[in-house]
Amino acid sequence: MTTLTLGAVLAHAEQLWPAAGADTWDEVGLVCGSRDQTVSRVLFVVDVTHDTVTEAIEGGFDLIVAHHPLLLRGVTTVADDQFKGHALTRLIRAGIALLSVHTNGDRVATGTSMTLAHKLGLTHAQPIVVNALGGGIGAHGSVAPTTLGEFAKLVASVLPATAGGVKVAGDISHPVAAVALCAGAGDSLLGEAPVLSADVYVTSDLRHHPASEFRDNAVRANNTALIDISHWAAEWLWLDGAAAELTAVAPGLDVVVSDLNTDPWTFSVMQ
Repeated sequence: MTTLTLGAVLAHAEQLWPAAGADTWDEVGLVCGSRDQTVSRVLFVVDVTHDTVTEAIEGGFDLIVAHHPLLLRGVTTVADDQFKGHALTRLIRAGIALLSVHTNGDRVATGTSMTLAHKLGLTHAQPIVVNALGGGIGAHGSVAPTTLGEFAKLVASVLPATAGGVKVAGDISHPVAAVALCAGAGDSLLGEAPVLSADVYVTSDLRHHPASEFRDNAVRANNTALIDISHWAAEWLWLDGAAAELTAVAPGLDVVVSDLNTDPWTFSVMQ
């Protein structure tokens, strides 16, 4: 097993997921830890939660690489009686560093959306909005002609199971060949040309009004269907590839992907 300084691991991470690729509103990079400390075991997670912190402590990990930033929005206290303060206190006491790779991980050529596109078998996949890192926001491409019902089954089959499952807006027999998608919350892309021209758009966290208005407009145009999936599930798919990329540039590190389901919903009741 290889042991590196945290500073060396951070340099590798910057090579793989440059911080310059992050959105201006985002908070990526080192959250806690000393660049001089040693790292031999790395745990990849989507979310920093009580359970993933416990997993890191009990598993003897030195570093958590989390997709979602723990300190994304303004924080005025890290008191132990609040979750974020409690999580940081536990990590610091255990000597575990925390690194956030968020939109800078989305926008590289092997980012979250391109990973989902690969899992769904999209060919000629391109970002919906291109950036200078060789990647961008979202993805669009083609699949073998099918129906919306069958494609929705495919989407469900490639994702880890969650309480919310896969929700669909559109006719079950609607033909699907052109697909647009965005891993994570993607309603900001509803007006983009590759989404409007697709047969179906797959993303997460679609709100009532944007989704309803989109579908009302779509039925008079390309009739683009919507598929809403778990935010956690869509981005969890990226972790294996990201872990493999870190292992390739830092061979010998013990790099593990967490299997813990950190989707916030635990069960649903069908009506």
